[in-house]
Amino acid sequence: MTAKESHPPALAEVLAYVDAHRQAFIDRLLAYVARPSISAHGVGIRETAEFLFGYLQGLGMEARLLEGAGWPFVYGRYGESPNAPTVLLYGHYDVQPPDPLDAWDSPPFEPEIRDGRIWGRGVGDNKGQHLAQLLAIESWLAVTGGLPCNVIVLLEGEEEVGSPHISDCVREHRALLADADLVITADGPVHESGRPCIKFGPRGIASFELRVEHGARDFHSGNWGGVAPNPIWTLVHLLATMKDSRGAMTIDGFYDNVAPLSELEREALDALPVDVAAVMAGAGLARLDEPRDRPFFDRLAAWPTFTINGFHGGYGGPGMKTVLPHQATVKCDMRLIENQRVEEILDKVEAHVRRHAPEVEVIRQGGMEPSRTPLDSPYTRPLQRAFRAAQGVEPLLIPAMGGSLPDYVWTKVLGVHSFTTPYANHDEANHAPNENLEVERFVAGIRTGAAALACLGEEG
Repeated sequence: MTAKESHPPALAEVLAYVDAHRQAFIDRLLAYVARPSISAHGVGIRETAEFLFGYLQGLGMEARLLEGAGWPFVYGRYGESPNAPTVLLYGHYDVQPPDPLDAWDSPPFEPEIRDGRIWGRGVGDNKGQHLAQLLAIESWLAVTGGLPCNVIVLLEGEEEVGSPHISDCVREHRALLADADLVITADGPVHESGRPCIKFGPRGIASFELRVEHGARDFHSGNWGGVAPNPIWTLVHLLATMKDSRGAMTIDGFYDNVAPLSELEREALDALPVDVAAVMAGAGLARLDEPRDRPFFDRLAAWPTFTINGFHGGYGGPGMKTVLPHQATVKCDMRLIENQRVEEILDKVEAHVRRHAPEVEVIRQGGMEPSRTPLDSPYTRPLQRAFRAAQGVEPLLIPAMGGSLPDYVWTKVLGVHSFTTPYANHDEANHAPNENLEVERFVAGIRTGAAALACLGEEG
């Protein structure tokens, strides 16, 4: 906090309330994480949605379950002041499957506190983070009886299976969401340095499968080698035409619509701290991917990627089997940069395959559009101020995160600015066994959520 900067009215009392109730809030998180809500298996989803619906009602919100083709969205709303901004808080109540169970040090749905961390499936991704936002609302209501700005809550039950229905939900219920001025998502880890951060959008993703079959059965590699074409070689040669050894995609038009970095984004990326040698050592890497001279955070924010997720074909068991397989498959994803589009990229992939290997089938697996909010958004400054007020630290500004979230529904469907403010520790192990959330980061998340409401409300 600078010498001239002061807290918004009543924020100090709200932060004191959060600190005084920290143990009760931690106990609430433990109980919440103990509720299985695995969207991939359909376990506990409906029950968790109804629990959240009741919680929002208990806060005095106008609450609804928005039903559709998939699991319900939990909607809540508080405040109708025309002189205050309306912030939409997004999160997801579904979690990843806990497998493999034998890799957990404690049962995934029996959360424990050890070494200053809460351990359990979904504690960081995303229950602890959106519960922090809800507890911030609860704290304001307990202290002042109202909120400094209007709030909409939207919690999804299908994020861990790709958010297949969120776009339909936002379009169908646009009337409930259309007056939102901005969206805040508390999800993901803080920066590797441990510094809090504000992220201004995710990369998109386009997934597909390449499949080819030569002949009706596998062949003896001596009797048929040199006669029957090998589908694995067919895919290897095709893949070599799609990306060169220097790391550049060689699909016609692939880079046509990549949005260049603005001057502010360039400065923000250059300001991010990183020890590349330490990152490599921690990951067991001897080198980075090509091109080797590309700056570290440019790789995650400014450039698209082409990843082979898996290559399947032929014999992979012990010993030898001199077989010439008759079919092979490769699964791929491409992370996309703002202004690229999923359908555009998949169309270009299909055109490339038709030209270079027409016998190969392209199977589209879908994707998620990229999203980007400008760093000079009018909401950036109050969010920075909120972090300073709640945590005493200046947040890092990250123009784009490496992974993918359904952020595009806010920037491209609703047409508003959207921000991700992670509260989880960098080593939260989300999606993996022993997922965890540092207790102090959870409490700091509640404080930051409360400060964000105050600073946005004061800006007007």
